[in-house]
Amino acid sequence: MTFRKETDSLGTKEIPRDAYWGIHTCRARENFNISQYRINPVFIKSFALVKLACASSIKEFDIWEPRKADAITKACMDLSEGKLDSHIIVDPVQGGAGTSLNMNVNEVIANRALGLYGKNKGEYGFIDPIEDINKFQSTNDVYPTALKIASIYLLRELEKEVTALQESFQAKEKEFADIVKIGRTQLMDAVLITLGKEFSAFAEAISRDRWRIYKCEERLRVVNIGGTAVGTGLTAPRKYIFSVIENLREITGIGLARAENLVENTQNLDVFAEASGILKAHAVNLIKISNDLRNMNSGPNAGFSEIFLPPVQVGSSVMPGKVNPVIPELAAQVGMKVLGNDSIINHCAAGGQFELNQNLPMIAFSFLETLELLINTNKTLRQKCIDGIKPDIKNLKEHVENSLATLTALLPELGYNKVAQIAKEIQKPGLSLKDYLIQNKYIDEDKFNRLTSPEAVLSLGHSKFIK
Repeated sequence: MTFRKETDSLGTKEIPRDAYWGIHTCRARENFNISQYRINPVFIKSFALVKLACASSIKEFDIWEPRKADAITKACMDLSEGKLDSHIIVDPVQGGAGTSLNMNVNEVIANRALGLYGKNKGEYGFIDPIEDINKFQSTNDVYPTALKIASIYLLRELEKEVTALQESFQAKEKEFADIVKIGRTQLMDAVLITLGKEFSAFAEAISRDRWRIYKCEERLRVVNIGGTAVGTGLTAPRKYIFSVIENLREITGIGLARAENLVENTQNLDVFAEASGILKAHAVNLIKISNDLRNMNSGPNAGFSEIFLPPVQVGSSVMPGKVNPVIPELAAQVGMKVLGNDSIINHCAAGGQFELNQNLPMIAFSFLETLELLINTNKTLRQKCIDGIKPDIKNLKEHVENSLATLTALLPELGYNKVAQIAKEIQKPGLSLKDYLIQNKYIDEDKFNRLTSPEAVLSLGHSKFIK
């Protein structure tokens, strides 16, 4: 391997001659060999779009000769299209408030532009990572701006998946509308309900998440681009500060707004704590729903056995025939991970000092990870679980006909005291509750079926005594 030499204020290092990255990336790679994770590709794309907007504004000043300007903007576009992602090699877990990622991006764009300009990598006298690619910028305004753009792109993708999950639950609500079952409180038989109504509750909870996620984007549209180091716009021309946000809006297709108080927007990251809290609420719903599905599927012979989850893989290496509810288990675990990320984000947002929050890389890593996990989990839960759920009609019917919970449906007809007496009486083995009631002439079969019908158990109150 051949090398080129690059120099910074700390000294000189040898860089592989063909590497798009340079000395700043090299030092970051040595210092932050921590997680072995890669920077989220949507974050890389968003970073490149920010650099493209900055370059487009700089072109308006005729600072660069046209061929150089074209090379830089083309390099930014190449990075935004994913063509150079493999050269963004810094660890997402890093100190320095994001400077390492910003410099990795700057160096990759600079060296790509040098090639387009007809020069060799590392010939920074022609196109420099800091003097040109980072011109009128600071890590402190481009990094959080890129993070918010990436977050919005992923939030929009998440909203689509949450919407699809809601619609899947709604389809099951209709499919199961006429299936009466035992409702439970505190895991004990309670009253009759329908399987469709339980799935309607799942759909409604996810519907709230969908609305929260849609509104979440509004919190992230306010950015501090143009504020440079601490939000005062130091080193950036006033015309550039007004121009760059306009270019960024056009390039990203997002209705971004420059913060009225750039200093405040550079200091504070509470918006990510707020948005993470919204995602945490969705995670809570996923955990609760997943646990319900697992319980309803439990068995097949010694559990609730009310629904059949789609079998997706063999469940045991030692118990033949066992099939586990692995998809709801996955969804619940992802929900727990999101709760953990939310705690990390809250601590990081609270831990900034004065004009900057040094914890921004951990916020970025945790927040984008949460979004990616939720996007993939919603899709997997829908496709590999919800869409394929079937009811266990036989068990559901037997539960209704044998559970004392069914007696509650008869209260308007028989009264509390009589029903309580029946509950104490019914001990005869081999006889269902329904048969016991009919044989002892407490109620006839037609009336029993009517009082335990889907219409009866879901009616909002009854009108027995109302004339």
